[in-house]
Amino acid sequence: MYTFPQLLLRNAILSLIFIICISALSLSMLSSLLEDKATQHSKVISVLTKQSITTDGAVTANDNIGTAKGIAKALQQATNYNVLIITNKAGENLFNYKNSDTGLTLPLTAPKSKNHEAEQLGLNVEYQLDFSGEYILVVSFILFSIVLSSSLVVFAATMSNKRHKAVFKIISQQIKNDLALINHPNKSDTEKSGFDCDILEIPELKQGISDIKELMTKQIENTIALEKEAYVDHLTKIDNRNRFVQFYENQVVQESPVQFGVLIIIRCSELQTINQIHGYKEGDNYISHVANLIKKALSEYSDANIFRLNSSDFACILPNIELKEAEKFTSELTLLFNKYQQESDLDSVAYSGLVRFDKSKPLGELLAFADTGVSVAQTQSSNSWYSQKDTDILQKNTVNYGNQNWRQEIDSVLENQRITLLLQPIQPNGRNNKVYGEILARFLNSNDEMLPTASFIAMAEKLDKITAVDRLIIETAINQIINKNMFMHSFGINISARSISDEHFIIWLERKLLREPKVAPLLIFEITEYGLQQNIKTSKRLIDMLHRVGSRITVERFGVGLTSFKFFRDLTPDYIKMDSSYTRDIDDDKNNQYFLRLMVDLAHRLSINVLAESVESQEEKHMLEKLFIDGCQGFYIGKPAPL
Repeated sequence: MYTFPQLLLRNAILSLIFIICISALSLSMLSSLLEDKATQHSKVISVLTKQSITTDGAVTANDNIGTAKGIAKALQQATNYNVLIITNKAGENLFNYKNSDTGLTLPLTAPKSKNHEAEQLGLNVEYQLDFSGEYILVVSFILFSIVLSSSLVVFAATMSNKRHKAVFKIISQQIKNDLALINHPNKSDTEKSGFDCDILEIPELKQGISDIKELMTKQIENTIALEKEAYVDHLTKIDNRNRFVQFYENQVVQESPVQFGVLIIIRCSELQTINQIHGYKEGDNYISHVANLIKKALSEYSDANIFRLNSSDFACILPNIELKEAEKFTSELTLLFNKYQQESDLDSVAYSGLVRFDKSKPLGELLAFADTGVSVAQTQSSNSWYSQKDTDILQKNTVNYGNQNWRQEIDSVLENQRITLLLQPIQPNGRNNKVYGEILARFLNSNDEMLPTASFIAMAEKLDKITAVDRLIIETAINQIINKNMFMHSFGINISARSISDEHFIIWLERKLLREPKVAPLLIFEITEYGLQQNIKTSKRLIDMLHRVGSRITVERFGVGLTSFKFFRDLTPDYIKMDSSYTRDIDDDKNNQYFLRLMVDLAHRLSINVLAESVESQEEKHMLEKLFIDGCQGFYIGKPAPL
């Protein structure tokens, strides 16, 4: 049913169209009418000038003036003028009239000046007619149409609205009565509802009532489904970030029983590593298990709430609880994480950051403080937590505080070379295919406990330490290859995008490889497609240098960029490693199968080997072999093991 404003707007639009049409038609008719009038008036001037010609044709100057005034007087009696000028052949004005008040004019119909020559009299009549009377008439007609249309718009909208309300009321009443029949199946109740009980025996009515109930049920189900999609995380079935923001605004900021409490951010530190090494299915299992552990720890707090903020972060709100009590909760949660870490053979599980809140604290500020707490906790023992006290918030720049902890930790790792290397194999799909194993680095703190790899690399990038980290990985890998006499294998080493744009790093790497001629041909350096695209000239110089010393290069995460094969003729990599988004569930994805087959064909034409990462099942591996992929890497192929 249309609302009254909707009806009013609809009718107003129709009325506006009608007014525009009427106005255009009126202006067109007026223009034609005025043109006819001007033509007729030209004939009148001709007649008057002919009547003024003397019988002998001799005209003096005085006669010209008198004749001009006589003609002007006759013309002004016939009609109104804006301009009327009569001149002789010499151009002298014999009569000059201009109307100072020209009155109303309309577009496209403005009067034009015209000339009429009376050759026998030696006179020229220049004139411009005054059409103000006709203009006023047309404008009055248009205004009348507007007023009439506006009145009709309001009247029609009002009547239509009343009619729609009446119809809707009848339908609503009918539905209520039909529902009453369902709720009053016996005769006495149906009599109370105003219906004859025989109505219940009408099959069509029964079917109609059944259809209405089914429709209402479906609408309720759809509403519930939409709410779940908007506010519930599909994997863990807990509330998402949208609900978290809504909860904080409604239950904390506004008037509510929650006066204060503790916000806890829990970050699953190993998600990225698990996704890369074990596959996305294992990553989902990991997140689900962490969610269940948090729920278990929260079961003792009846008012507590848990939310999943993003792929790796959870948030817990403990209302009306002081920070010391919340620290006990996180200590118990750490014990659960430690147990899960031992059972699953993980480097860590999750880290927590705590901050106290009250109604005066904005949500964005609290999230920043809690996030800094997580960063500090990650520099400590596995699965630890860090509590941001109020004094810290007031007296310190918390972001710099977290950064400083990480800076000290990274410097300590670099200085003491606290690094361990793992090797994940890449399995060739043919006897003649030459592939390698990828070296994965893990970093240790002063207690020889594993630091979260993804956070370590991210903070090294942020604090401009990543080039030094890359040097440490390369030096450690070369030393272990030499010390363990591993000259029969090839090894892949990742280089960050920041390092390949560093001129000093490229010079250092070339000298390092030249000093190790036996190791250089065994190394394949992996660089992301995005990193290579940042500076094509620098990338080409790096690749040429690596080929010159005997090393090779792999473009990893291939297919994410938009210029994938555009620059390959110049860069000439040895391998490309397809991004996991193309290889995941490849056995069921026809589009990715077609795309991957095309990429393999193009790469092989350029003598480039194609590898696939994140292979998680036999079905995926079998399909990749059908597509002539040169090698597969992933949890199904082999887990990382110490180098």
